[in-house]
Order: sequence, then structure tokens, then C-alpha cells
Amino acid sequence: MTVLGLSILAFSIVAITVLLSAFVQGSTGMGFAMITAPVVSFIDPSLIPVMLLVLMIPLNFYVAARERSDIHWHGVRWISVGRFAGTFFGLWILVIVNLHQLALLIGWSTLVAAVIALLAPKFTPNKSVLAIVGLITGVTETSTGIGGPPYALAYQHSPGPELRSTVAVCFLVGEVISLIVLAISGQVSGPTMLFTAAMLPFLAIGSFLSRYVHHRLDGPVLRYIVLGFAIISGAIVIIQS
Repeated sequence: MTVLGLSILAFSIVAITVLLSAFVQGSTGMGFAMITAPVVSFIDPSLIPVMLLVLMIPLNFYVAARERSDIHWHGVRWISVGRFAGTFFGLWILVIVNLHQLALLIGWSTLVAAVIALLAPKFTPNKSVLAIVGLITGVTETSTGIGGPPYALAYQHSPGPELRSTVAVCFLVGEVISLIVLAISGQVSGPTMLFTAAMLPFLAIGSFLSRYVHHRLDGPVLRYIVLGFAIISGAIVIIQS
């Protein structure tokens, strides 16, 4: 017996993964793609990346709206400028650079940056740093599918509500840009959208549950969590390459 082309077991695994990933991202501000992508890629690679991008839009909209008074709009503007440019720069790089070498560079750079960030003194990113973060994110998402670590490194010293809401808005901008590019190139299919729609209830449950936890994650605890995600993401990129 199958559900939307998958066995009941496979469907259930994806559904539970989406629920847990939505809970993690709703609580910390990141982690959805990092947790969901490996599982979904193993079960049905054709669902990646469209399913992730579509599901993350309502998830990040919810997170941003929940703590909207803490959004760092100055950061969103400059990151979005860099993110837009980074998308096309990433596409250009894919044409002229070996993907394996690029992935290794990004993975190791993320690991090293995260370790340095753990040891570095507290800082506040200026507009140049924010634009560079957006540029790097555009390149990394386009080439490897990993976009969270640069945001984590930029906002690691920010209060929890500011980190979660600002990163959510930045993710939203990137996801819309990526989906438009994918739709224009004919990569968005009906079956994928139908399966994605079936995951929405599980996404909603995970997002709702996060409201009971997110306010407890702040300060050093949240900083170590997001840097941990950055380190794990860098390791995943290296392993997958």
C-alpha cells in the first residue's frame, strides 16, 4: 500500500522528520533543511529542493510573525542585497568551478569559521559584513543547498528573538528567489507540490509546538546551538561532496 507514491513507512518517516524539523527551526531559528534534506534525499531525491523550499516559506513566515517586533530590518536589507547577487554568482560559479572542490571549500570554511566564532569576542556585524553573509548564502544555497551557517555566524551574539525572526525573514527572501528560478526552469512539478501539501499538517504541528520552547532558548545556550548547527552543516557538505 502506498501514499502519494511512497510506502506507508516511507511516508511516515518523512512526515515525522518534517514535524521534528519544524519544531527545531521554530525553536532555534534554523535546522529544518539540515535535518530534513538527508532523510528526504534518501527516500525520494526528486522531492529536493522544491519540497524544502515550499515548506520553509510558511514555517519562516510563522517564526518571523511570532517575533516580528524583534526583526533586525537593517540586517535583512543588506543580507537580501547580497543574497540576490549571490544567487547569480553561485550559478556562474557552478559553470566554471568543479562542484566537488567548491563544496569542500564551503564545508571546510564553515567549520573553520564556526570554530573561530566560538573563540572570538562578541561583535556586531556592520552592513558590509551583512552583505557578504547574504552573498555567501546565495552561493552556498545555489551550489550545495546549505544556507543557514552564514546567518548563524552573523547573528550568534544577538538575542534569541532577534536571531530567530531576522534569520526567518532572510530565509524567506532566499526561498522565494530560489523557487522563482526553479519554476522558470521547469523544476516545479505537480506530484512534488501534491506531496508537499500533504506535509503541511505535520509542519504546522511542529511549528505550533515550538512556541512552548522558543522563549527558553536565548543567550549562550542558543549561541552554542546555532554554532553547533553550523559545524554539523559544514561536516554534511564535506561528507556529501
